[in-house]
Formats: sequence, C-alpha cells, structure tokens
Amino acid sequence: MSTISPTDFDSLEIQQQYNDINNRWDLAAETNWDNENSSARLFERSRIKALADEREAVQKKTFNKWVNSHLGRVTCRIGDLYTDLRDGRMLIRLLEVLSGEQLPKPTKGRMRIHCLENVDKALQFLKEQKVHLENMGSHDIVDGNHRLTLGLIWTIILRFQIQDISVETEDNKEKKSAKEALLLWCQMKTAGYPNVNVHNFTTSWRDGLAFNAIVHKHRPDVIEFDTLKRSNAHYNLQNAFNTAENKLGLTKLLDPEDVNVDQPDEKSIITYVATYYHYFSKMKALAVEGKRVGKVLDYAIEADQLVGNYESLASELLQWIEQTILTLNDRQLANSLNGVQNQLQAFNTYRTVEKPPKFTEKGNLEVLLFTIQSKMRANNQKVYIPREGKLISDINKAWERLEKAEHERELALRNELIRQEKLEMLAARFDRKAAMRETWLSENQRLVSQDNFGVELGAVEAATRKHEAIETDIGAYGERVAAVESVARELEAENYHDVRRVLARRDNVLRLWEYLKELLAARRERLHAHRDLQRLLEEMRYIMDWMGDMKGRLQSQDSGKHLHDVEDLLQTHNLVEADISAQAERVRGVQRAAQRFTSDQQVYKPCEPALVGEKVSLLGRAYEELGQLAGERRERLEDSRRLWQFLWEMGEEAAWIREQEQILSGGDCGRDLTSALHLLSKHEAFRDEMAARYGPLGHSIAGGQTLVEEGHFGAAECTERIRDVRAQWAHLEETSQLREEQLKEAVALHQFQTDANDMEAWILETLRQVSSQEVGHDEFSTQTLARKQREVEEEIQSHRTLIDSLHEQALGLPPVHVNSPQVEGRLADLLLIEQRSVFAMRSWSALTLHRGVCESLAGALEGALPQLQRWVGEKEQWLDGIQIPTKLEDLEVVQQRFETLEPEMNNLGTRISDVNQVAQQLLGSDNRSKEQIHQTQDQLNNRWKEFQRLAEQRKHALESALNIQNYHLECNEIQTWMREKTKVIESTESLGNDLAGVMALQRKLTGMERDLEAIQGKLDDLRNEAEKLAEEHPDQAEEIHAHLGGIQEVWEELNATMKRREESLGEASKLQGFLRDLDDFQSWLSRTQTAVASEDIPTSLPEAERLLTLHESIKNEWDNYKEDYEKMRAVGDEVTQGQTDAQYMFLAQRLQALDTGWQDLRRMWENRHSLLAQAFDFQTFLRDVKQAEGFLNSQEYVLSHTEMPSSLQGAEEAIKKHEDFLTTMEASEEKITGVVEAGRRLVNDLNANSDKIQEKADSIQERHQKNREAANELLSKLKDNRELQHFLQDGQELTLWINEKMLTAQDMSYDEARNLHSKWQKHQAFMAELASNKDWLDKIDKEGQVLVTEKPELQPVVQQTLEGLQSQWEELESTTRTKAQCLFDANRAELFTQSCSALDVWLKNLSGQLQSDDFGKDLTSVNILLKKHQMLEHQMEVREKEVQSLQSQALALSQEDAGVAVVEVDGQQRRVTDSFSQLQDPLNQRRQQLLASKEAHQFNRDLEDEILWVKERMPLATSTDHGKDLPSVQLLIKKNQTLQKEIQGHQPRIDDIQTHRRGMSPGQEEVDGEWQSALERRLVELRDSWAQLIAETDERHARLVEANRAQQFYTDAAEAEAWMGEQELHMMSEDKAKDEQSALVMVKKHQTLEQALEDYAQTIHQLANSSRTMMTSEHPESERINLRQAQVDKLYAGLKDLAEERRGRLQERLRLTQLKREVDDLEQWIAEREVVAGSHELGQDYEHVTMLRDKFREFARDTSTIGQERVDAVNGQADDLIESGHPENASVAEWKDGLNEAWADLLELIDTRTQMLAASYELHRFHQDAREAMGRVREKKEALPSDLGRDLNTVQHLHRQHNAYEHDIQALSGQVNQVQDDAARLQKAYAGEKAEEIQRSEHSVTEAWEGLLGASQARRHLPAGHRGEVPLLQHGA
Repeated sequence: MSTISPTDFDSLEIQQQYNDINNRWDLAAETNWDNENSSARLFERSRIKALADEREAVQKKTFNKWVNSHLGRVTCRIGDLYTDLRDGRMLIRLLEVLSGEQLPKPTKGRMRIHCLENVDKALQFLKEQKVHLENMGSHDIVDGNHRLTLGLIWTIILRFQIQDISVETEDNKEKKSAKEALLLWCQMKTAGYPNVNVHNFTTSWRDGLAFNAIVHKHRPDVIEFDTLKRSNAHYNLQNAFNTAENKLGLTKLLDPEDVNVDQPDEKSIITYVATYYHYFSKMKALAVEGKRVGKVLDYAIEADQLVGNYESLASELLQWIEQTILTLNDRQLANSLNGVQNQLQAFNTYRTVEKPPKFTEKGNLEVLLFTIQSKMRANNQKVYIPREGKLISDINKAWERLEKAEHERELALRNELIRQEKLEMLAARFDRKAAMRETWLSENQRLVSQDNFGVELGAVEAATRKHEAIETDIGAYGERVAAVESVARELEAENYHDVRRVLARRDNVLRLWEYLKELLAARRERLHAHRDLQRLLEEMRYIMDWMGDMKGRLQSQDSGKHLHDVEDLLQTHNLVEADISAQAERVRGVQRAAQRFTSDQQVYKPCEPALVGEKVSLLGRAYEELGQLAGERRERLEDSRRLWQFLWEMGEEAAWIREQEQILSGGDCGRDLTSALHLLSKHEAFRDEMAARYGPLGHSIAGGQTLVEEGHFGAAECTERIRDVRAQWAHLEETSQLREEQLKEAVALHQFQTDANDMEAWILETLRQVSSQEVGHDEFSTQTLARKQREVEEEIQSHRTLIDSLHEQALGLPPVHVNSPQVEGRLADLLLIEQRSVFAMRSWSALTLHRGVCESLAGALEGALPQLQRWVGEKEQWLDGIQIPTKLEDLEVVQQRFETLEPEMNNLGTRISDVNQVAQQLLGSDNRSKEQIHQTQDQLNNRWKEFQRLAEQRKHALESALNIQNYHLECNEIQTWMREKTKVIESTESLGNDLAGVMALQRKLTGMERDLEAIQGKLDDLRNEAEKLAEEHPDQAEEIHAHLGGIQEVWEELNATMKRREESLGEASKLQGFLRDLDDFQSWLSRTQTAVASEDIPTSLPEAERLLTLHESIKNEWDNYKEDYEKMRAVGDEVTQGQTDAQYMFLAQRLQALDTGWQDLRRMWENRHSLLAQAFDFQTFLRDVKQAEGFLNSQEYVLSHTEMPSSLQGAEEAIKKHEDFLTTMEASEEKITGVVEAGRRLVNDLNANSDKIQEKADSIQERHQKNREAANELLSKLKDNRELQHFLQDGQELTLWINEKMLTAQDMSYDEARNLHSKWQKHQAFMAELASNKDWLDKIDKEGQVLVTEKPELQPVVQQTLEGLQSQWEELESTTRTKAQCLFDANRAELFTQSCSALDVWLKNLSGQLQSDDFGKDLTSVNILLKKHQMLEHQMEVREKEVQSLQSQALALSQEDAGVAVVEVDGQQRRVTDSFSQLQDPLNQRRQQLLASKEAHQFNRDLEDEILWVKERMPLATSTDHGKDLPSVQLLIKKNQTLQKEIQGHQPRIDDIQTHRRGMSPGQEEVDGEWQSALERRLVELRDSWAQLIAETDERHARLVEANRAQQFYTDAAEAEAWMGEQELHMMSEDKAKDEQSALVMVKKHQTLEQALEDYAQTIHQLANSSRTMMTSEHPESERINLRQAQVDKLYAGLKDLAEERRGRLQERLRLTQLKREVDDLEQWIAEREVVAGSHELGQDYEHVTMLRDKFREFARDTSTIGQERVDAVNGQADDLIESGHPENASVAEWKDGLNEAWADLLELIDTRTQMLAASYELHRFHQDAREAMGRVREKKEALPSDLGRDLNTVQHLHRQHNAYEHDIQALSGQVNQVQDDAARLQKAYAGEKAEEIQRSEHSVTEAWEGLLGASQARRHLPAGHRGEVPLLQHGA
C-alpha cells in the first residue's frame, strides 16, 4: 500500500470540497423539496450558485496564470484552462517543467483517443510521484470537467510547489502539513507588523497588508509599509501585486478584486503566497552558499592530521580489546558470596571505570573517521579508507567480541552471584527459621513443662482445650521443622561453604522437636489426670449437692394428714429411695475412680491422695447418712400409714355397723313367704358378712393394740377408737340375733300359710277333677280316665303326710300365732276340703292346667307378630315408593320424615326385643310348639334387619342428594358474590380524580383484595368438594364440573376487571401505590419504634447478646429502609409540591410526621443501643465476676483445707503443690485484675449499674487480696514445717544410727584371745567413728537451737528431740568406754603384742610408700598422688592414737608384772614409737614435693589455656570480612567490641600468669631444666600472641568503622535512589484526570511531591558531603562512592526535570477539565432551559396565558443575559486553549461548536415560544372579550323591563329609563365592534377548528347584540298598557 503524503491529504480535502459543491447542486436539482415556490429557498439556491461560480472563476484565473508562469519557461502558453489542457500536451509539458523529468512523448493526433492517452500519461506520472488522485480519470479532463480540472491543477500545485514547504522552529516536536507550514511561515514573517494577523488563507489577506508585510520583510527597500492604511485595501493589494511583479519578477496571479471580497478563495491565495515563499527561500539559499567555499581548504589540511591520529588510536584500542577478552574468558569463580561479589565488583569496576573511556575512544574513532571522510568529501578529496584490520568494521567486530565475552562473563558472574545469593538467602532463611524454631521450641518446652492446670473443672477443661490447641499448633509446626530440614538438605546438596554449621543446627532443632513431643505427651497425660480428677470432684460435688437436697427432703416432719396423703408420701419416698439406690452405683463408680488417685502405684498424682481420700470418705459417709435418713423416714411414714390405716379401717367398720344397725332396726318381716325368705337369706348373708368382718376387725383391733403397746404417738386415739368399735359391734350382735328370731318366726308363719294355700289349692283342683262327670266315650278313653283316677288317688294318699306336717307346723308356731283364727280356721278348712276331694277326684286336672298356661303365652306371641309385621310392611312400602327429589325444598321435607322415622324404629326395636325374650322363655319351657316359635322369631328378626338395611340405604341416598344440592347452592351463591364484587369494582371508575377519591379507592381496593383472598380460599374448598362429589356420583360429574367451570369463568372475569381497573388508574394508581407504600412504611416505622421502645432489661449474658443482636438487626433493617425512605420522601415532595387541596395538605402533614418519626427512631435506637450496650457490658462483667468468684472460692477452699504434713517428703510435696497453687493464682490473677479493671472502667463510663459493679469489684479485690495474704502465710508455714520435718528426720536418722551402734557397743563376745586384737582394733575404729560423728550431733543441736530461735513456737518439739538425742549419745559413749575397758582388761599382754606387731607391719609399708620418687607427670596424676598422701596423713593421725594407747597399755602391764616381760613390753613400745616418729619428716617432705609439682603443672596448664584462648580469638581479630551491607557491618562492629571487652577483661589473667612465673621459687625451677626452657618459650609466645591480638582488634575496629561509613553511605544512597525511583514512577505516570476535581487533586498531589523533592535536596546535599569527606580521607572505596554519588545527583536532576514536565502537563489538563466542566454545566443549564422553552403549554384561559406570557418574558430576559455571559466566558477559555496550542485543540473546538450550537437552538426556541404565547394570548383575549361582551349583552337584555306603565306619568318615567338604557347600549356597541374586528383579524391567522370557534364566538356576540337591539327597539314601539293610551313612543314625542 502506498504512503500518502500531507499534500495528498490536502488534495483529497480540496477534491472533497469540490465534490460537495457539485453534489449539493446535483442534490438541489434532483431533490423535490417540500415547497418549490418558497422564495427563501430560491434565493438561497441562487446565492449559493453565484458564490460557487464566483469562486470557480477566481480559481480558474489564478490557476491559468500559474500554469502560464511555468509554461513560459518553455515558451508555451494556454488561453483557457479547461480547453487547452484537454489534449494532454500542455499538461505533460507542465509536469516536465515542474518535475524536471522527461515524460513520455505525447501522442500525435487530435482525436479523443489521442487526448485520453496523453492525459493518461500525465496522470500515470502523477501516480508514480505518489500523488493520490481520487475519482478522477483522463476522460474527465478530456471532457473539460471544470471541477476536476481545477482539482487536478490544485493537486499539481500542492505536489510541486507547496509540499516541500517546511519551517524551522525552536521546537520541531510536531510535524506540520505544508499548508500549516506555509501559514506558520507567513505568521513568522508578518509578526510584529501592525494590523497584520495572519491566521488563515482567506480573510487575513483581504486588506493587502499581509502581502506588503511579506515583501517588506525581505525587501524593505521596495515597499514603504508605514504609508499603507488598512482601510484602503484595493490600493494595498494593487501595490503588493505590482511590486512583486515588477521588482521581484513574480507573476501576478491575483487581482485586487479577487481578494477584496467577503470570502476570498483560499486555494488561489495559497498558490500565490507559495510563489512568495519559493522566491524568498531561493534568495536566502544563494546567500548561504557563498560562505561555504572559504572553508574547503582548511578542511583538507586538517584531514591529513586526523588520519595519523586515527591510525595510532585504532592500534591501541584493538590491542586492549584482545587482552581484555582473554581476561573475561576466565571462568575460575569463587565459591562464596563475598568472593563472587568481589569478582563482580571488579567486573563492574572494569565496566564503569576501564571500559567507558575505551568506549568513548571507540566512538571518537568513528567520529574521527567520519570527520575525516566528511571533510574530504566536502573538499572533493579522495576519501580516506583505513587499511585492512583497522577499519571501523574491524574495530566493531572486535568490540562485539569484547561485548560478547563481557556478556558471557557477566552472565556467569550473575548466575554464580544469584546462586550464591540464593544459597546465602537460603542459609539466612535457614538460620532465621532455625532460630525461630529453636526459640519457639524452647518457649513451648517451657510452656509445656508448666502444669498450671487450675483447681476446678472449668479451668482444667480450658487448659485441656488450650493443650489441644497447643498440640494442634505443635502438630502443624512439624511441617515447619520439616521445612528447616528440607532447607538444610538443599544447602547440603548445593555444597554450601558453611554446611557443617547448618547440619549441626538442624540436628539441634530436630533434637528439640523430639524432646518437645515427649514433653507434650507427658503433659497431656498429666492434664488428663487433672481433668479426670476435676471431673471426679465435680461429680462428687454434684452428688453431695444432690444428697444435701435429698437430706432436706428426708428430714421433713410431714407424715401425712390422712391415709391417702401418707400413701402419696410413701410413693414419693419409694421414688426417693429408688433414686438413692440408683445413686449407689454412681457413688461406687466415684469411689472406684478415686482409687486411681489414692493408689501408691500412680506415679503422677495431680492432687494429694489424702484430700481425695477425705472427699471419698466424706461422700461415703454422706451416702450412708442419706440411707439412714431414708430408713428413718420410711419408718415414720410406715408408722403413720399404720395409724391412718387403722383409723381408716375403724372408721369403715364403725360406718358399716351404723349402717347395718339402721337396716336391722327396720320392722319389716316380709309380706309373704318369698319376701320373708328373702329377708331371712339377706339376714343370713349379713350374719356371714359379720362373721367375715369379725376377723379383719379383730386384726385391725390387734393392730391398734400393737400400736398402743409400741407407744405410738396415736395410741390414745387408737384406744378410744377400739373401745367405741367394740361397743358398737356388741350392740350390733344383739340386734342381729333379735332380728334373726323375728325373721324366723315370720318365715315359719308365712311358710305355714303358703303350704296351707298350696294344699288348699291342690285339694280344690283335685276336687274339680274328680267332680267331673266325664267317664269316657269309648273304651280307650275310659281306660285313660281310669288310669288318671288311680293316679289322683295315689296323689291324695301321698299328700296326707303334707297335711299332717301342716298341723305340726302350726303347733311349732309361736303361741301368739298358734291360737290365731288364721291358723286354727285354716286347718279346719283344709280338713273339710280334703274330705270332699276324696269323693270327687279326677285324674287330668293338673295336665289341663299346665297346658292352659303354655297356650296363653303362645297366644300372646302370635297376637303381637301380625301387628309388628304390619308396621314394618307399611314402612317398607313407603321406603320402596319414595323418590329422591331434585329440589332442595323437597329434600328437606323427606329429610324431616326420615327424622320422625328414627324414633319409631327405636320404639319398634324395643318391642321386638321383648318378643324375643318371650320367645326365649317359651323355647326354654317344655312347650311342644318350639319349632313354630323358633320359625316365627327368625321371620320377625329377618324382616326387621331387612327393614333397617333399606332405611339406611334411603338415608344415605338422601344425604348424597342433599350434598349435591348444597354444592349447587354454594356455587350459585359464590357466583352471585363475585358478580357483586365485579360491579363494585366497576363502580369505582368515578373515583380517583382527586386525592380523597384515590384514598377512598385505595380503601375499597384494599378491602377488595381481602375479599378476593377469601374468595380464593372458598374456591379451593369448592374444588375439593367437587372432586369428592364427582367420585361419589360419576353420573353427575359433568354437571358438577360445569358449575365449577362457570365459577372459574366468573372468577377470571373478576380478576380481569380488577386488573383493568388498576391499569386504568394511571397516575392515580401510582399515587395509590405511593400511599400504600407510605402506609406500609408507617406501619413498619410504628412497629420498629415499638420494638426499639421496649424496656426489657436483659438478666443474663445470652439474653443481652440476643437483645443486642436483635437491636443490631433493627439497625440493619433500618439501613435497608433508608433508601426506601429517601425515595418515598422524594416522591412525597413531588406529589405535594404546589398543591393546596386539603387532602394533599394532610398528606404533607403525614410526610412531616414521617420525618419526625424517622428522626425519633434514630434517637430511640441510639438510646436503646446505649442501654443495651451497658446491660451487655454489665452481664459480661457479671459472667467474669462469676468466673472470678469461682476462682476465689476454689482458692479459699484450698487455703482452708490445707494441713501441715508430718513427713519431710510430704512437706516438700505440699510446698510444691502450694507453689503450683500460687502459679494458678498468678494465672487467674490477670483474669481477676481484668474483672476489677473492667468494673472500674464501667463505673467510670457511668454504667447504669455502677453501684452493683463497684460493690462486686470491691468485693472481688478484697477477697483476692485476702487470698494472696493467706497463700503467702500458708507458704511460710509450709516452709517452717519443712524445716521442722527436716530437723526431725535428721534426728530420727541419728537416733537410728545411735541405736544401731548401741547394738555394736553392747556386743561382749571377747572371751577368746585369738581375735582379741582384731576386736580391739575394730573397737578402736568404732570409737574413732563415734568421735567423728560427734559433729553430726553438734550439727543437729545447732540446727535445733537456730530453729528454736527463729521459730519459738517449735521449741517444745525441738527441745524434746534434742534432749532425747543427747541422752542416747551419752549412753552410747558410756557403753563404748565400758566395752573398751573390758576389752583391754580381758587380755592386756596379748593385746599389746598383737597391736605392736600390726603397727610394725603398717609402718614398714608406709616407709616404702614414702620412698617413692613418683611426683606425677601431669596435673591429674599429681592430684591423685596428693589425695593418696592425704589418706596416709589421716591414717598417721589414727595410728598416733594407737601408739599413745600402746604407751598406756605398756605402763599398765609394767605395773601388774615386773621382770623380763616388762622389759620386752617396754622395748616393743619404744621401737614402735621410734619408728612412728621417724616417719613424720619423710611424710612432710613428700607432701612439700607433691605440692611443688602440682604448682608447676598447674602453671603449665594455665599457660596452655591462655595460649589456646588467644589462638581462638585471633581469627576473629584478623578476619578480613568487613560485611556486605550495613546490618552485617554493624553486627561485626558489635562482635569486635565484644572481643575487645573480652580482651580487656582477660588482661588481669595474663598479668597473673606472668606475676606467678616471676614468683615461683628457684628450687622449683631446677626440677627439670629442659622443661623450664620450654616453659619460658611458651610464656614468650603468650606475650607475643597477646600483643598481636590487641593490635589486630584495634586495626579491625578501624577498618570496620570505615566500612560502616561506606555501607551507611551506600544504604543512604540506595534509599535515596529507591525514593527517587518511586517518585520517578509518579512523575512518569500517564494518568489523566477525568474531571476537574481529580485534576485539582493530581495538581495538589504533584505540588506535594515537588515540595517533598525540594525538601529532599537536603538529603542529597548530606550524601554529597559524606562522599566528599570519605574521598578526602582517601577511603578505600572512594571511586565507587564517587560514582554512586554521581548517579544519585544525576537521578535527582532528572527527577526535577520530570517534575517540571509533569507540572506543565497537569496544568494543561486542569485547564482542559475546567473548560469541560464549564461546558458541561452550561450545556446542562441550556438543556434545562430548553425544557422550559420547548414547553407546549399555551394556557387554558386568558388569565393562565397572561401569567405564562409574563413569566416567560422574565425567563427569556434572564436566560439571554446570564446565558450570553456564560457562553462568552466559555468561548474565551476555549479560544485561549486553542491559541496556546493545547494538545486537545480538536476536542476544545468541538466542545465550543457544540455549545454555540446548543445556545443558538435555545435562543431559537425562546423566540418561537414567545411568538406562540403571544398568539395564544391574542386568541384567549378575544374569547375573554367575547365572553365579557356576551355577558354584558345578556345582562342588559335581562335588565330590559317589561312594565308598560299605568298612566302618563309612569309612561314618561319609563320613557326616560329606556332612553338611559339605550344610551348604555350605545356604550356597549364599541366593545361589540372590537370583538368583531378581532374576530375578523384572527380568522385570517387561524384555520380549522380554531377559526370555526372564533367565528362561533363572534356570531354569538353579534346575534346577542342584534337581539338586544331588536328587543330595545321593540320595547320603544310597544303599545300602552291601558286602552285609549298612545304608544310609548308618541308620549315621548
């Protein structure tokens, strides 16, 4: 794709403009405008056409002259631009002249094809010259297209005359187009000329001053510029053009009339001005060329000298490059960070110090060679070319090889440095991690080793959780330990130089880790033991509390107030005993668990076993006591139950006795035998009952007597009750016996009468039978009768005994009844009847009688059956014939009949039951018709069951029919209901026009919504009912669903109506929604205020948290409603703004109340929140107080239950336990102190419960202080007890030792002489042991005295112990002395001889040992020999006593026996004594020798130690490690200072060694000469090493101080570079502000940065002073410091430059954003004004439009005044930005054009609305005038009287009135005429409906006016009211 030059862009622009012009005319010709006859449009077209033609003519003339000016060089000329270029020949010639190139020859011929070919050649040449030709072809030029021909010439002008124009300015940062460059050139040349302001190529040249200024600028001699005047433009132009043509030879392309127009042609002027530019540019170039010739010779001489310099410099540079390459290719790198850093530093030194000069030299060589060659070329000499090997390319190749080697060296060093740094960082990280791990492990070991578990379950469980957390942390920490190990392995794998130290430290970390895990496991076991113990104690406390509660219940004295109460108490007690029994296993479990803590096998004991044992025993005793109390309570309750049981039984018996006595007291003995026998049987049963009751009564009485004998508390009552019951029982027995006799007599009497009656009846019946006259009708019947007769006779005989028994019965009756006529007369009658029956006896009477009875029952049964069956039949017929009606009324009638049928069926069922009973009686007798009876009964029952089934079926069918009818009824009702609701909704269409209507509508719709919800529920029930009925009645399912479908349609219609109504409300609906939202919000606000206003005060911490959380949730809900509140408030303001309706005023008051409620809610919430926060703090404080009180209670319990142990071990353990307790107290002290501090803080914060908080805090603090004092006091007592126990244990041990030794001293088995000496020696040793242990007794005595002195209260115990020890010791000494005397007395001579022999042997051995010459080879052996010698000396002391004892023995023997034996004894004694004395000196001498040897060896050891100490410190003093950064240097300084302090502290030791050497005795020096000389050499070596160590440390200190200064400088410089680098990032930021605010912020921020940059100059200055000081003092790193300082200075200077540039950019951006803000604000203001100006509201009436017109006039005036000022200000700002060359000029110009366009639109809208309001005002004023005129006409017409007068005077008066009336009418005519004129005028301006309306108004007024005139005229000519009178007009005349 070809590149388009700026000229091409200009040509494209020009061609586009021509295209636009032609297209505009083409469009004008082709487009059918709306109004072709519009004069304005025709004028516009003609004007545009004329301007285009004028401009085209000017361009043609100018271009024609320009073409001729160039063709004149080849003696060619054109006459017409359009025609002479058509053949292409002149075009080719023109291009040849302009380009200086040869174009293809033109084709000969005049045909069109030849012309096209020539033009194509020209156009092709232009395309080759990169000239872009758009939409242009050869045929356009050949055809003479004016527009394209002009465009082609303009393109050629741009390409060959304007494109090369460029202007040099001070800052050529921006490339300008040729046009802009030409314009800039003109501005530069005309700058400073008055009245010349060239800013374009059109109007800026109209006055001609610009042309004259350009000519005058270059040739001031040809034009007198000062004489020119701006007003004489034609002269100016003519003068400039003529002068340029005549004086300068420039073709006159333009004429004055071409330029002195309103809008000169830009292209013509550019073409002409370009000729000026080229002319004056050539003139300047010719002047410059003359100066160049003189310098050519100087350049030739200088070039020869430079060639020699080049040769030598090139050779030296190449040699240096080769040597450097060899050095850089060395890959022997150091294996440590310091070594690599040194190598890298050397490499950097090479790059920064050595290489830059060489690089400069290389560049200078290139510059030198270039200079040489340039000068030679400039002088046209042969260009110098270096010989092979010294070419610039050779040097560059060598330099490339150098840079490659340098790069490889740098890469190798960087890689190695990175590796070493990584290793060092890895090692540092390892050290850091290892140190952290070691510290952490040590801290956790310390933490884990502490057993501050607490003394209560909560604390122990907390400690358990804490321990679990520790375990978790420690478990998680394993990865970190593994990370340390991993780092160590990595360092080992990378061959780190200090890997041994790393591995050793790793092993140490792993060892600590394993030890920590062991400690953790042990602590976990101990903690679990504590937890189990505390749980056990907690369980024990719970059981104890439970038992305490049970104990209180068991100690209750309530034993019951009656039997049932006692039973309840016993039942409750059974439950209590069950609970106690259930607790037994729990207690046993606690006891079993406690064995773990009391067992001696337990290694770790978390608590004193005695304390646990005591608690367990206390628990056991409490449980046993509880069991005893339960038993006692049961005994009391049992006794109470026995008493109340007895009393209850006695009461029952007494009541029964009283009841029976009342029964027995009745005199009824029965009316007949049956009743009498019944009463007798009842009485017998009563007697049996009495007998049965007597036993229990006896038992009860026995129980009562037992209670009396036991001394029961109710004994008196029992005794009295027993006495009463016994008396009642005796009386009952008497009454019973009397009653029994009466009943027996009555039974006997009634039995007699019954038997007599029976007998009488039998006799009469028998008499009837035998009196029958039937004797049989045949033989068989006769035989039968005879047989019956015989039977009757036999029966009569058998009844004889019965008659006799009746006589006996009568005799057995009481005398009162025997003589009564009933008995005597009855017997006589019986005898008489009997006699008669004997003669008239028949045999079939009994059978006949029995058959009659049975037949009577059967007859009754057969009589009842037909009646029942008849009723059932009737009802069955009714049920079978009944039809279930379809009408609800008929169904209700049938239902009522069914309701009456049910009682009848119940009665009939009762009768059928009776019949069944009779039938069963008959079946139970020996009736012969059983089958018939059974069949009848079954028939009746089956008939009855069938009837019941039929009735049930009919009833079910009736109920189903009723359900269906009810369903239909409900469907109809709900349909009617929904239709009514639909009508109600439709009736609301008249509402909603005002707020009251909307509110009423809202209430109606709200109620309607509730009704719809109720209807929805009813519909759901109907659907369920329909489904159920459809399943039960499938045949009617369709009808059921049809009803349901109809309901659904009505329901949908109702919903649709509701929806349509809501949609039709429009704004009223919105208002309704707002009111609904307002109601909801006020409801929520009320609820929330109620919730916030709650006065609930929390009584616990969970409740406080809950209330506070609930309160916070109210806050969150409040925040969520905040947006709704703001929206509602905004909508409310919008709704009520400008409304004066009462309802809207009420709504405004509601909104005001809403604001008040919202603010009140905030205030109430804050108050409530403060109260709840205080309550929460108070409850939190109470919780902490409870915990603290738990701590204090546990502490007080421990302090009050701690006893003094009775053993030393126990005392030690008690102290340890108490110390643990103190640790626990200290751990809880922080909690307690925190509680007290929290309480004080709450009091200071004025908490509502400050008094309680203060009281609690003071109480806790006081108790805590008391506990601390008690704990310290207890600790002191425990320590005193430990001292006492220690003393007692020592005394006990001494007592045991004395008793043991007493046994040895009391041993008297020394009768045998053979071992007498050994026993004597043993006894001597025993005595020596006693003497040596005497100190033990003295020590104990001294300790006892001290203990008594310090602790007087212990004096009795201590004194008693001391006295016992003293007496035992004295007894032991006495016994020992006695035994020694006895041993000595037993066999003195033998004992003396054996003693002497033993001493001789021992002395000989000792002598041999003293003669040894071994004095030790080193210090250790000398010390061993000294210890042996001390043992010999001790033995000598012991043997000395034996020698003294031998002397006393020898004296005793000499006194007993004189003679030879005495002499022998004395000789032995003297020999032993002399031998012992002779050994004293050798013994002392050897001691001195050994001490001298020890001193010498000790000195040698000390000397070696000091030399070794110096050697160990020497590497530190001579180290060359001066640190690689500031921290490491400071650390090395501290280490060196520590070493110096160690040296200073060790100086006395060195001095002591030298002093000791000088003080050694000469005898000691002569021990070994060689050894002494070696010792002197070592001493000299020590002095030299010591001096060297001191000197090296001082030198190292000086070096480290210098290194510290350098590193401090490097650190400060690095900080400065880092700071400046950070600031540089800010300065280089390309962030652009989006608005004015952000731009201001960025400017202020930049000002802050600049101020910080200025302030930082002091830091840079300090760095510079520091670097100069170090360079002055010749610091080893002066060069590096100097280079670093230069970098800092350069960076600071660059940073300041960047700050300047950024400040400029930010200022420009700020101005742009300010302009943007002003433009946006003004456009917004204009848009707001456009809304008002664009309103279509023209007024509803005259007053309204008048008000609108006045307001809009004021609006237009304000808008024009304010808006124009603001628009001018913004345009001024935009012009300033454009003129200043702002980078966003295009955007600024666009904003400016848009703003001006919007302002113009606004002004146009204002003008339009002003005209519309004026027209509306005229129209409404006409209608107003018409209405007023119409009103007045009607008023006058109504005022026209109808009275005609009764007489002359009246007529005359009326005449005068009518004249006045007509005068008023004439005054009204002017107003009517005005209305008519206005109507005529307005009808011309309006058409359509408004014109018709105007005409109607005018017609109405005219018609009314004419009517008024006619009425007035008619009244004037009316006849008089009375006959014979003249008309009113005549009277008037």
